[in-house]
Amino acid sequence: MVNKSMDFFLKISITTHSAISFKCLLFIMALNLTPNTHALELDGVISQGSLISGYVDPVLKLKVMGKKVRVDSSGLYVFGLGRNAPPKITLTTSSIDGEIQRSYIFSVIQRKYKVQNIFGVPQKTVNPPAEVLDRIRREASEVRLARKIDTGTLDFLAGFKMPLRGKITGVYGSRRIYNGSPGNPHYGLDIAAQEGANVYAPAPGVVELVNESMFYSGGTLIIGHGHGVSSTFIHLSKVVVPLGKRVKKGDLIARVGSTGRSTGPHLDWRINWFGVRLDPELVLRRFPSIDG
Repeated sequence: MVNKSMDFFLKISITTHSAISFKCLLFIMALNLTPNTHALELDGVISQGSLISGYVDPVLKLKVMGKKVRVDSSGLYVFGLGRNAPPKITLTTSSIDGEIQRSYIFSVIQRKYKVQNIFGVPQKTVNPPAEVLDRIRREASEVRLARKIDTGTLDFLAGFKMPLRGKITGVYGSRRIYNGSPGNPHYGLDIAAQEGANVYAPAPGVVELVNESMFYSGGTLIIGHGHGVSSTFIHLSKVVVPLGKRVKKGDLIARVGSTGRSTGPHLDWRINWFGVRLDPELVLRRFPSIDG
């Protein structure tokens, strides 16, 4: 009978990747040196807003903070940490039958966010009238359904590049105050550009949502990059790709606008891991484009 008591050997190497990059390699070895040796590798900036990947024995199940994470046949997994991720997170591995279970705790870098006052947005988007509330709920449901799509494609591994060039006018995580009224935090990267400027696919993927006129976000497009990772593009004047189309990195996908809750032409680019909102700037650093 296999001895289930385990020794833990922890090896942590710290490398630099733009700012801070942590690479943690954990080995769990059975005392009797049976072939049931399991390993979990985690690579990425362990920070609020980050996208993290790693490898685990593909025969194991993996959860992050109780949420099941897809593990592909090579053992690759990816998950995201939101704006308010706690100071510590727990990863749990278990055998297929659930008999053997191990937990790992990692510290998460806590960030400070700016406050941004924005004036001149349509007042109806600050205090929406009762007659549009059903529309708002319906559109939010559309977005949630698109972001729930879970495919095994690995398009995110091709890396990301900016969907267009321009002045950065808004950053991830900032607390927004609209026309003097406190609003939700901002979850994207605002890039100012001329009305009608071209927006290009930052990474390959499949078009999972197209809506030319949402109440808050105006022209809206979502592209899935696999394993629950997706890009959202909002305030667009036009979407030029149809639902279900597969796009390559650099393909023309939309044009800049000032639709929805906007004070001028710009692109609001967002990245998600399912319902978890990520910081595009951190994703660009963690997964830079491999072809420029």
